[in-house]
Amino acid sequence: MADNPRAKRLADLIREVVAQKLQRDVKDPRLGSRVTITDTRITGDLREATVFYTVYGDDADRAEVAAGLRSAKGILRSAVGAAAGVKHTPSLEFVPDALPENARNLDHLFDQARERDEELRRASEGADYAAGADPYVSRDRDDDGEVPEDGTGKDERED
Repeated sequence: MADNPRAKRLADLIREVVAQKLQRDVKDPRLGSRVTITDTRITGDLREATVFYTVYGDDADRAEVAAGLRSAKGILRSAVGAAAGVKHTPSLEFVPDALPENARNLDHLFDQARERDEELRRASEGADYAAGADPYVSRDRDDDGEVPEDGTGKDERED
């Protein structure tokens, strides 16, 4: 979508008009309340608008809604033209929004990561470090782990 304010206002208007028209005036049983208009984008020349929608249901429901939107495209474009009052009413293209599917995929990946973390936590219970609790050689600490006041520490590598 273009960055100009007129294109943004027109895109917002198209989204609202299409959603209201689908809810109130289009009597196609394929559409009903199963479709939700999520976003609208318009080209910089204000000639073509892409309307993104989601459908709650299975693949058959998605196919029915897509066919219903194709058949109602003329009515919806006329309503947009009447509401917008622009010289040229933009053509409408309906595209299913990929956001819900992407969210499901992310949820699945998060679940897998949680399972792996839980497996790792269970495997590491009771485990000890390979080099002991303090693997670093400390030259300036005595046997109790304290630093001597005179600064002379015991070298742990000496016999």
